[in-house]
Amino acid sequence: MSPARDVPDDFDLPPRVVTQDADAEERAAESALRPTSLAELVGQTRVRDQLDLVLQAARRRGTAPDHVLLSGPPGLGKTTLALIIGAEMSAPVRVTSGPAIQHAGDLAAILSSLAEGEVLFLDEIHRMSRPAEEMLYLAMEDFRVDVVVGKGPGATAIPLELPRFTLVGATTRSGLLPAPLRDRFGFTAHLDFYSPVELDELLHRSARLLGIELDQDASTEIAGRSRGTPRIANRLLRRVRDWAQVHGGGRIDLAAARAALELYDVDEAGLDRLDRAVLQALCTRFGGGPVGLATLAVSVGEETETVETVVEPFLVREGLLLRTPRGRAATPQAWAHLGLTPPRPTPGAAAQLNLLEDAPDGTFGTDADVGPSGGERFR
Repeated sequence: MSPARDVPDDFDLPPRVVTQDADAEERAAESALRPTSLAELVGQTRVRDQLDLVLQAARRRGTAPDHVLLSGPPGLGKTTLALIIGAEMSAPVRVTSGPAIQHAGDLAAILSSLAEGEVLFLDEIHRMSRPAEEMLYLAMEDFRVDVVVGKGPGATAIPLELPRFTLVGATTRSGLLPAPLRDRFGFTAHLDFYSPVELDELLHRSARLLGIELDQDASTEIAGRSRGTPRIANRLLRRVRDWAQVHGGGRIDLAAARAALELYDVDEAGLDRLDRAVLQALCTRFGGGPVGLATLAVSVGEETETVETVVEPFLVREGLLLRTPRGRAATPQAWAHLGLTPPRPTPGAAAQLNLLEDAPDGTFGTDADVGPSGGERFR
């Protein structure tokens, strides 16, 4: 007989993390820096004003606000806005994600346990399974779900009434949302990248909450290397704080900011090690391109999805990378940033780069677009 083991009283609950989590401190720090009201929110002025109107009208009517869809790149504050909606409406917030809902029953269990006026935050909503998505249509519009009992000809659909709730959906790829789902949101907002001035204001607010002495020059330096993203700005601020506490007197000045950012491989333009590795490989190994995405990813030892979703958006936005029908290509700015001399362009190469105008949505540029002989496939 095997020895008896101590079984916790809450063994039937979701398992808890009992090992030390390396990211726990980071998550706690990010949570502490989140604004709790629209008045505290820095940046996103247009979205903030529009959302404030929606919430004020709902409070005056005494009803739950319309469903809200938030889209935009990671790190711009979609989760923060969802929590603010709950705080402004004095309502609890239930947090889940699209990948966690793989069956319609999973969604039905969540919806049936909601309280009146509760906010359901569904992150990465575009990754939800199709059966759950179809159930969500009815829940959003009529506040009910049909629970199917049994199988085959004897199956019965039992309608289940739901309390009025507010769904806040967040997505980084709004184009993947089907039109029927997107049209059921009463308010949609796209979050834009922050300007250096907005990031500077955000850094000073975060420094006050963390009890950090932050000079204006240092704040401007960190803001300029934060890729227009608040999450990155706050992360860099904490790392610079660590450097100042270990190597300095605790105060963050310009010299401390530059030394810390150099240590963490963040250059003046905000590029990190992987960004520069991609550009370096593109320019030195492939003559500036064009080269297929999979080939470029292998050359830097990363997954194709990592290069496409993490590295490329920033490099394209900064004008350092082009997505052409035959692959990725470096711009003259990329060569200048690396301190390299670009090769003399040929008429054929120039014409190839001009084809970018024919694909403004970036649909070209994967290895699937290149035929066996290296030429562009006919479409």
